[in-house]
Amino acid sequence: MLAKLSFRQLLFAGFLFIALLLSGTSVHALLTLERLTKQSRAVAHQAVQLTEDAQKLAERTVAMERSARQYLVLDDTAFRDIFFDAWQEARNALQALTQAIPDLPQQQVTDWNTQSELAWQVLQEGRQGGKNKLHHNQQELSQAFVRLPEINDQLALAGKREIERRNDQSLSELERQRRLLSGLVAGAMIIAILLALSFGLWLSRPLAQVEVAIERLGENRFDQAIAVSGPADIRKLGRQLDWLRQRLADLEADKARFLRHISHELKTPLAALREGVALLEDEVAGSLSDNQREIARILRQNTASLQTQIEDLLRYNAAEFDAQHLQRTPVNLVQLLHTVIDDQRLQWQARSLQVDVDEKGEARNIVADAEKLGVVLANLLSNAVRFSPSGGAIHFALLYADTGVRIDCMDQGPGVAAADAARIFEPFYQGARQPSGARSGNGIGLSIVQEYIAAHGGQVQLLPANAGAHFRIDLPYEFHLR
Repeated sequence: MLAKLSFRQLLFAGFLFIALLLSGTSVHALLTLERLTKQSRAVAHQAVQLTEDAQKLAERTVAMERSARQYLVLDDTAFRDIFFDAWQEARNALQALTQAIPDLPQQQVTDWNTQSELAWQVLQEGRQGGKNKLHHNQQELSQAFVRLPEINDQLALAGKREIERRNDQSLSELERQRRLLSGLVAGAMIIAILLALSFGLWLSRPLAQVEVAIERLGENRFDQAIAVSGPADIRKLGRQLDWLRQRLADLEADKARFLRHISHELKTPLAALREGVALLEDEVAGSLSDNQREIARILRQNTASLQTQIEDLLRYNAAEFDAQHLQRTPVNLVQLLHTVIDDQRLQWQARSLQVDVDEKGEARNIVADAEKLGVVLANLLSNAVRFSPSGGAIHFALLYADTGVRIDCMDQGPGVAAADAARIFEPFYQGARQPSGARSGNGIGLSIVQEYIAAHGGQVQLLPANAGAHFRIDLPYEFHLR
């Protein structure tokens, strides 16, 4: 039944199931977090309220004692009213503590009420009965307020214990919810991973077939038909890739035919243009003015440049084709390098240059296309000769390592500008530092070097250098054809 479903349907079902699983876990976690947040906020509010009530009880008790003593001394009813107001506020605070603390000792509450009522009775009697009665009332008032601060401290301690109990209860609930959420998240992750692995293993085979097919297309291997198994849409994709293979094969054939005919089709009119410009410069059609002669010179330069660009384009496309058809044979790099140097001896001796080769490690032959590697070394050498100053030196270094051979080419020219380093291997790219007085290059030499080295499974790069240019090639001893 799964084979009848498309890849998109299976992928959507898998993602939907995993999304629902993770979403359910996330929603549960959010609801739990919200509930715990509200609970923590309530506990914090209650703790603040308990602290405020205990502090208010202590402060109102002090105000009661102060106003009571002032009333007995000054016999001013305003102080008795102050006492009564403070007493009512203290009783309200005590009632709030009683409601907030379920296990608050009732004996302490009763004692506080008894002592405060005793103080109120003393104030109601006031200064009646003479000095002896006044002295007696003051003593009773002192006895009443001696007990109240101690009761206040005990009530405050009970409030602190209640706060600690609620905090412990909140932490216990938080820890329980944390363990529960950890289990849910771990379970959801395990299920999601198992589902992902199951879908991945089941779908990896057709995707691997698609990957191989695309690699063959990228390598211009159009001779093998493409067939992909798996879900319905993946099989359809395989058929589309096979259609693309046939289409690319036709385009490659058209490209080859175009390259075979472009030389004649373009060079013939260009030759006519160059001949016509030459006739104008020779004043065959009549004498030329200075401005006309300058225009003829510009025409001659541009037609020559256009012809050179066309020939370079043909060379580069030919190099791309040749890189895909390598002839692998054992190659002695040292002998090949000396052959290339001898072939260009006239060029570098004409500029009084010195070319030397340094070899390190145990020499080994590599499996490669000798002709293509010869082109690579020849391009590096001609590039170095072109940019080296008269009387300079060009140095080649060969290093035989365990995994492959390394070739370094260093010259004493102006080097490559930092802005050109990233594009130096692009076809037809001309760097900023061109040698003065030399013929302008075509910009494809290093592109061909990179194309041939990549075809051999190697790598070419431009290394930073204090002076001159430093190119490095790394080649394996053996390679697989692309």
